[in-house]
Amino acid sequence: MPLYLWKGRDSKAGLVSGELTAESETAVIEALRRKNIIVSSVRIKPKEIKLSFTQPKVSNKDLSIFTRQFATMINAGLPLVSCLEIQAQQQENPTFKKVLETIKADVEGGSTLAEALKRQKHVFSELYINMAAAGEAGGILDNILMRLATYLEKAEALVAKVKRAMIMPVILTSVAVGAAAVLLIFVIPIFEKMFGEMGAKLPAPTLFVVALSKFLQKWIVPIIIAGVAITIAIQRYYKTDKGQLMIDQILLKIPILGNLQQKSAIARFARTLGTLLASGVAILDALEITAKTAGNRVVQDAIMQARKSIGGGETISAPLKTMKIFPPMVVQMIAVGEATGGLDEMLNKIADFYDEEVDGAVEGLTAAMEPLIMVVLGLGIGGMVIAMYLPIFSMTSAIMGGK
Repeated sequence: MPLYLWKGRDSKAGLVSGELTAESETAVIEALRRKNIIVSSVRIKPKEIKLSFTQPKVSNKDLSIFTRQFATMINAGLPLVSCLEIQAQQQENPTFKKVLETIKADVEGGSTLAEALKRQKHVFSELYINMAAAGEAGGILDNILMRLATYLEKAEALVAKVKRAMIMPVILTSVAVGAAAVLLIFVIPIFEKMFGEMGAKLPAPTLFVVALSKFLQKWIVPIIIAGVAITIAIQRYYKTDKGQLMIDQILLKIPILGNLQQKSAIARFARTLGTLLASGVAILDALEITAKTAGNRVVQDAIMQARKSIGGGETISAPLKTMKIFPPMVVQMIAVGEATGGLDEMLNKIADFYDEEVDGAVEGLTAAMEPLIMVVLGLGIGGMVIAMYLPIFSMTSAIMGGK
């Protein structure tokens, strides 16, 4: 629906104006008339051209803080519109501030909170929107938002753990590649020129390093271009169904890293599905939303297969048992949860367990990767340095022997 700009006078004959999302101008006028506002003009708000890199994004941390505070204010008995107004006023992120102001205007215009959130899909996920709708329908919006805030906080902590595991290996690898490139492109040629002027006979390791240096000097630009092209090609291939499935399968098979991916995906699946079910979202809708937020195509396909099974009158655990991505313990706990009617509680227990497993996997990845990279760094750069000093050692030995 379009966004309209309106102007008018309120019951005190004061000039007022604002924005409202509605189906038509007539709908805007009727919505404002219910608030005793006499409309003088209504027009569609012109689209603004925004450069994405100049607009600050709404982070998961911003969203989780807002949700927690929003839930607390509603629980304290404040009206929904007042809560949104206060949240918008104290919001430091200008993008999020604008989003909250728009949501407030929509709610004032007669929309439900879920409907207003749905118009801001670039900020609020389907999970968030569906849980808000369930909270409004059941009259327990504050409890649902509290549960949602907890979910967002734990989901953000999970992502942070995985990122933390990758930071050090990436930094060490970047330093190693950068140092090797500087040596080969800038330092080795100086040694080569010096040895050429001295007429020294170069040993095999030195000749190899010199040849590698010449190759890199000649082909560095094509190598960089090829690397960028391959990266772009992989990214585009990943956007296809076949490519996403293939790459996600490969990622799960990588030693140590694949284990971390699997455990984080299971934790996300269990946390998301458990939170949705506990909030009153229908099982089929909950599974569909969970599949979209799985973060791995293999897991997504397994969840959708489970959804299909439920639609056919079967259990969730039956199709999951055939998927290697879900360990037997997880499948068994889900089966117990289904049998006892406490599936949401069981899923949250699985999520808590796998959160701890992710911690262990992060420590294992860090413990395995850092020494390995340091060894490769030492052998690579150290080997090049030794290779370039070998001729100097040979000449020094020859001179000492001649004396």
